[in-house]
Amino acid sequence: MNGSGPTSQSFISQRLKLNYEDWGGPGDKNSKPPLVLVHGGRDHARSWDWTAEALRDEYHVIAMDHRGHGDSDWVSDGNYSAGDMVYDLAQLIHQLGVGPVRIVAHSMGGNVALRYAGMFPDMVTKLVAIEGLGPSPEWKEKQRATPYPERMRKWIEKKRAAAGRTPRKYESIEAAFARMIEENSYLTEDQARHLTVHGVNRNEDGTYSWKFDPHLNVWGVEDVADEFLEATWAAIECPTLLLYGADSWASNPEKDGRLKHFSTAKVIEFDKAGHWLHHDQFDRFIATLRDFL
Repeated sequence: MNGSGPTSQSFISQRLKLNYEDWGGPGDKNSKPPLVLVHGGRDHARSWDWTAEALRDEYHVIAMDHRGHGDSDWVSDGNYSAGDMVYDLAQLIHQLGVGPVRIVAHSMGGNVALRYAGMFPDMVTKLVAIEGLGPSPEWKEKQRATPYPERMRKWIEKKRAAAGRTPRKYESIEAAFARMIEENSYLTEDQARHLTVHGVNRNEDGTYSWKFDPHLNVWGVEDVADEFLEATWAAIECPTLLLYGADSWASNPEKDGRLKHFSTAKVIEFDKAGHWLHHDQFDRFIATLRDFL
């Protein structure tokens, strides 16, 4: 990547100190339209560096680290909810005083951004969500085939196990890098190395661990009721793009029926791309963004 990188800034949300990366220069806040980038689960703000680099001349780019991710604080009880993350995003935009904004978000971050746009429709002018609708109707139906008390009991067991686990340690950056490549075979070596370098902390004993809170591996059993989520999607007023990778595990909303809950959204599917299509098909992704934004 060329040019100077971002500056790391922080803001307070529900007593947590949260980090964001600001790609703007002096005067950008007033001269360029704001673009907020929201990463997915177990990821971090610096995963947007390529996107920010491509768009920084046209937009004042801001990328946040969710609570429990990157250089943001972890929650004390290890419980993460979409509602709290929506509050964080709302707080970032409110404190910066940059709204209305354009938002590009991935996966869990897309889920959060879609909710924010439905709750504050006047604060979002354009929205791109990469595989951000959460679990498909088919997946939910399969999960709910197991009685709720049984699912809650299993959740308690998983949380107890997570509480007793220390973050996995890697002897070297190379070992962590190998794990990153194993997790997403579409990544180039340069991409995987960049994501690894910005995604780990060095421990006191010289080993490396991922920055994200291990409790993020255990999500709540039930989210808000389906009808509330669908009503929130329906309340979105800005033009919305829902991007999906043809080779991803995620379910395409045009095919599973969820698109009907949106009034301003359209779906674009990317061939030869998985869940991280903004890495897998970067050039097409940036061209799509430029055209849409």
